[in-house]
Amino acid sequence: MPVLHRLALNESPYPPLPSVRKAMQRAVAQAHRYPQFYPDDLTERIAAWCQVSPDRVVVGSGSVGVALQLLQAVVEPGDTMAYAWRSFDAYPLLGAMVGAHTVPVPLAPDGCQDLDALLAALDDRTRVVVLCNPHNPTGTLVGADALSAFLRQVPRHVTVLLDEAYVEFARDADLPDAPALLGHHPNLLVLRTFSKAYGLAALRVGYGLGDPDLVARMRRQQLPFGINAVATAAVHASLCATDELRRRVDTVIAERNRLHHQLVQRGWHIRPGHANSLWLAAPDPVDEGAAALTAAHIQARHYPGEGLRLTVGSREANDTVLAALAGVADMKRQAGMHRTHHRTRRWARTTGGR
Repeated sequence: MPVLHRLALNESPYPPLPSVRKAMQRAVAQAHRYPQFYPDDLTERIAAWCQVSPDRVVVGSGSVGVALQLLQAVVEPGDTMAYAWRSFDAYPLLGAMVGAHTVPVPLAPDGCQDLDALLAALDDRTRVVVLCNPHNPTGTLVGADALSAFLRQVPRHVTVLLDEAYVEFARDADLPDAPALLGHHPNLLVLRTFSKAYGLAALRVGYGLGDPDLVARMRRQQLPFGINAVATAAVHASLCATDELRRRVDTVIAERNRLHHQLVQRGWHIRPGHANSLWLAAPDPVDEGAAALTAAHIQARHYPGEGLRLTVGSREANDTVLAALAGVADMKRQAGMHRTHHRTRRWARTTGGR
C-alpha cells in the first residue's frame, strides 16, 4: 500500500534549507577526500555554539552513536542500565551491545517517567540511568526542579544520560537548562541531535555535553573518519541559519497545538506534549485509530493496545490525519454506550426492572 505521509519516525516535515543544501553540494564535490580523522573542527564549532569549552563536547553518528560511546566508556559486561519504559527503542538495543543488563522501569499512569521508581531501581551494579526529556513517545517533560532533585539523589557511580533529542520543541517555562547543570554533576551527559529540529536525520550527527573527564573517556570510543564531510558541512551551515530553523520549529509547534486541540474536540483524551509528536494512549481507541490511519495511507507509530505516536507533519499531512481520525473516538464511545444500554435492558428483563 503506498504511503502518502510518513509520520512514524518523528522526522522533520521539511528538507534541509537551501543554504544547507548548497553547502552539502559543495562537500559532495570533494567526496574523493577523507573527512577529518576525528571531528575536531565540528567539535569546536558546536562548543562555541553551545558556549562551552571544546573539552566538554563529544560528537558521534547521531545521538544513538554518542549514547553507544558513553555505554562503551562506562559499562562493563554484567553492569546494569535503567531507563523508563516505554521509551526510545534503541535504549535496550544499545545496552545489549555492551553486555549490560537492562532494567526497564514502567512509566507513571500519566505517561511521565517515574523518577522515584527510577531511583529505586539503582544499585551498586548500575552504571547508567537514562532520562528522555521531552520523553519519547509520550512527549511529557521533567521540569527543572524535578530534574535537579533527581540528579542530587543519583549516586556518583551512575552516569545520567539525559536524552534531549526533542528539546528544541519544548517551550515550557519549566524546561531545564541542562548544560548549566554540568558543573555540579560530573556524572551527567546531555545528549542532543541534528536529526529532529535541524532536519538532518539521514546525515547522522549527534553530540553530547559533559564533564571533560567523561568526554575524554567517550572520545576514546570515537570511530576514525566516522563523521562524513557532507554531514559536517550541513551542520556548519545549519548553525549559521538558526533563525530560519527556529521559525520552522515554531511552525511545527503551532501545528502540534492545532492537532492537539482538534483531536481533543473529536473526543480524544490527549495530554499536551513537548516533542514534535502527539501521544494517543489507551483506553482511547488507539488500535482503531491506527487502522484508520493505515487506510488513509499514513504511517504512524502504533503500540498495539497501548498507544499511538503521531509525528507532526506538514499542514497537509496533519489535515489528512484529522480526516482519518474524525469520528473514531466518538464511534468507540457510542459502541460502548450501546453495549451498556443492551446490558441494562437485559438486566431489566431478568429482574423486573428493580
